[in-house]
Amino acid sequence: MPLSQKIPTLRRMKNWKRYTITAALPYANGPKHIGHLAGAYLPADIYVRYLRAQKRDVVFVCGSDEHGTAITIQAIQENTTPRAIIDKYHVLVKDSFEKLGISFDIYHRTSEPIHHETSQEFFLDFYNKGLFKEVTSEQYFDEEKKVFLADRYIIGTCPNCGHDKAYGDQCEKCGKALSPSELINPRSTLSGNKPVLRETKHWYLPLNEYEPWLKRWLIRDHAKDWRQNVYGQSKSWIDAGLQPRAMTRDGDWGVKVPLPDAEGKVLYVWFDAPIGYISATKQWAKENNKSWELYWKDSDTRLIHFVGKDNIVFHCIIFPVMLHMHGDYIVPDNVPANEFLNLEGDKMSTSRKWSVEMHEYIEEFPNKADELRYVLCSIAPETKDSEFTWKDYQTRVNSELVAIFGNLVNRVMVLTDKYFDNQVPQAGECSDLKTFISAQRDKISDALEHFHFREALGEMLNVARHGNQMLSEKEPWKLIKTDKEATAVVLYDCLQIIANLGILCEPFLPFSSKKIFAMLNLDREHFSWQDAGKQNLLKPGHHLSKASLLYQKVEDEIIQKQIDKLQATKVEATEKEQKANVEQKADSSKTPETDLVAKAEITYDDFTKLDLRVGTILTAEKVEKADKLLKLSVDLGFETRTIVSGIAEHFKPEELIGLQVSVVSNLAPRKIRGIESKGMILLAEDNSGKLHFVSPKDLTAAGSIIR
Repeated sequence: MPLSQKIPTLRRMKNWKRYTITAALPYANGPKHIGHLAGAYLPADIYVRYLRAQKRDVVFVCGSDEHGTAITIQAIQENTTPRAIIDKYHVLVKDSFEKLGISFDIYHRTSEPIHHETSQEFFLDFYNKGLFKEVTSEQYFDEEKKVFLADRYIIGTCPNCGHDKAYGDQCEKCGKALSPSELINPRSTLSGNKPVLRETKHWYLPLNEYEPWLKRWLIRDHAKDWRQNVYGQSKSWIDAGLQPRAMTRDGDWGVKVPLPDAEGKVLYVWFDAPIGYISATKQWAKENNKSWELYWKDSDTRLIHFVGKDNIVFHCIIFPVMLHMHGDYIVPDNVPANEFLNLEGDKMSTSRKWSVEMHEYIEEFPNKADELRYVLCSIAPETKDSEFTWKDYQTRVNSELVAIFGNLVNRVMVLTDKYFDNQVPQAGECSDLKTFISAQRDKISDALEHFHFREALGEMLNVARHGNQMLSEKEPWKLIKTDKEATAVVLYDCLQIIANLGILCEPFLPFSSKKIFAMLNLDREHFSWQDAGKQNLLKPGHHLSKASLLYQKVEDEIIQKQIDKLQATKVEATEKEQKANVEQKADSSKTPETDLVAKAEITYDDFTKLDLRVGTILTAEKVEKADKLLKLSVDLGFETRTIVSGIAEHFKPEELIGLQVSVVSNLAPRKIRGIESKGMILLAEDNSGKLHFVSPKDLTAAGSIIR
């Protein structure tokens, strides 16, 4: 039984009148890589193409997010203006999407007037209803540059994973959403100096007041039909307790706060960016004589957000609260977020040049968009991180697309041309084949309805496998010598399979579908999704066009060129890092004592968020192929936890059995070398670098609270 049939839900039985499908607005401050494509845009496009094939009413919106502070940082680095940056990369990214077959109904821009107006209308609606909390607080200020620092102008050490280049709004290494005050050793990206705190007024979204509604909406409506990674992350945020979040920032680049006393303040990018979906729909409706409100305010419309896992909190917590607060809008019915796609054993990153940029792939692999779409869908990180490697790309293209799909189409077309003058031969319907294809169509539909794209792709390819099996068993190239009528039956059936594949592959491989229909001399627009399984898509005597290869084999030298390109990047990055470390060591004047004052102050409320417990180490063992890591089994009284700790160079496993330690028990679980670690053990480091466990003086019951 396919995975999709195991998920019971009544909500998916609803007969939706229309669909509003969004894909995360990419920042217009640089090119986008294939990890972004696999994470949000390709699955969204596959789903939308499937809906369109079923003749459903759907609008597919996206566009450039042009107000993020990452854009202004980029402009400073390149000694140019934000406008020049967004104009350059909006065109580049939009063109890349188009050439890869991502079929947005509109690819909009948040710099457009209609977006500023829509965002300001949202803000004023909340303001006039008294829903905002006006808070005067201390925020970081760069004394050298004389400006308040937006979150992305501040970097420091992430308190969650220790990454030393985390931004003030989010750590891009572990994905944790942050506030600038949480960063350790914060510094300004504009001057490099440590910022100071100054008073400023902002308008806060009281997320905490909407926790009861969020719990009802999430748990009642989506505990079973959302992906568990999405549901789990969203629920953990709510369970941890939400706090009011500022929806405005000090700055001059962005949507202006529409109040008379708000000079020098703009809307927070994560307030205005999701509203970009609405403003894009407005523009599309205006251009197509449609009612945009039906797609955002009618309860018979299904709203679905396609995003990567780093955007889950914004689309499952903040934006739904905004839509609910407004009162007139529908809220998302699903957010099928993907995990991350890694590259050749490392996290993909444009800034580190460890990536495959979409526009570069298009340039270096001309007319091979479907090959990339196929590979990315087949390894889609639907519930956990997956990995793209060039060798795997080559294997999947050559052994699946070329050897199975392309081989079937080419052999059947060539044989039909040779034996029947490129006309569909005369033969009767095969009811078994019709039943098989109808069943495959329904399997693909079922998987797509449940957002299981890898499964759906596999079932589509199984149709091509069936055709190849038929050819291998019947051997028409031999059969023609003794029985032309039987040969006609075989090729007729195989041609029907190819015609049906033209329909079934279109969501995944749109360019291949177009080629198939061109070779079959058929108009794709005349066929809907439900036509798949009707065996007589091609009538006897129908003239076919000349055959052409769907796919070409990917040669070793092409793949090696890409691998060498990445390795050169890694060598360059390593040399750069080594040089930076040498310079830092030479310039460093830090003494051990400075560690005592290095971290930013926290409030008592911050401290009370920590759940510190006494734990007893039951077992300890080294983690394979990790010199610094120990895997510990720790008794916390109420349960036994697995905790991975980087202390293998300081302690032998056998020394730790029975030791009582202090544990941060409410730290979010994190996978380390494939092991899920649930907690952190506290240690003290003296001036010589030696580690000491923070342990109770007397034997204490496991699970005792440390106060």
